[in-house]
Amino acid sequence: MTLTIIVLALLAIVLWSFYVSWRASRLDRLHNRVEAARTALDLALVRRASAASELSSSGLLDPAASLLLADAVRRARQADSAERDLAESDLTRALRATLGDPEFRKELASEQDADHESASQGTAELVAEVEAAAQQVFIARKFYNDLAGRTVYARRRPLARAMRLAGRAPLPRFFDMDDSIAGEGIE
Repeated sequence: MTLTIIVLALLAIVLWSFYVSWRASRLDRLHNRVEAARTALDLALVRRASAASELSSSGLLDPAASLLLADAVRRARQADSAERDLAESDLTRALRATLGDPEFRKELASEQDADHESASQGTAELVAEVEAAAQQVFIARKFYNDLAGRTVYARRRPLARAMRLAGRAPLPRFFDMDDSIAGEGIE
């Protein structure tokens, strides 16, 4: 009888150890995925800032819009981690104001109708690049925030908290920003 109890106790300890190990490795994988998603988000933000910078220096915009956009790009590139989401939101608003300007859209449409095939094609490609980069930021941010949420949830589970399964890994922070450049006048 005592041998049976000892064997059952050892089996329970082994199973518990496997479960705790599985939870710890799952949490570690979640942290790794959050880091990879944050890197992808940072790359998307850099690509968007680069495309916006190219648009601001292209000569397609009026000087005020060009200056506004260039300043927003500069602030987004120089922002530290604490204020990066605000600077990126400002860049989004600058892009929304620029691309949503009815005069800019009217001028863009008239260039595409004109005989200046190569110039209008370059303009359309530049605008499409900015819009594609903005869409990539939207997707990367949603993906990152989803993973951060799942990681925070997994870390708040009682077993993870009681056994400190997260170790010294920092708690993921959500990246909240205004990332929609669609507004009135933008299709």
